[in-house]
Amino acid sequence: MSKYGPPNSATVIPFSPRVAPASPDADIASVIKVLQDQLALAREGKLRSVAVVSVSADGEAVGTQWSCKGADITGLIGKLTVLTHDMMAARR
Repeated sequence: MSKYGPPNSATVIPFSPRVAPASPDADIASVIKVLQDQLALAREGKLRSVAVVSVSADGEAVGTQWSCKGADITGLIGKLTVLTHDMMAARR
């Protein structure tokens, strides 16, 4: 007998993830398309580095994630910096 009780006493609780309801729109579809394109490239072995900047739906939270070879980090930071400047200029 284990410290967790007899083998026949296990209770299984089904897990049902709850997905927040979201009405499909062009913005959501665009995010999903970009992610699917990157996943396809990763599966094909065509990527060695990825950088992602995420902004919450309310615009309050910004997060960055990356996966890269050590030598790529400087290039990724440079490209993200240029992209940031271009996006800020486009807002004006």
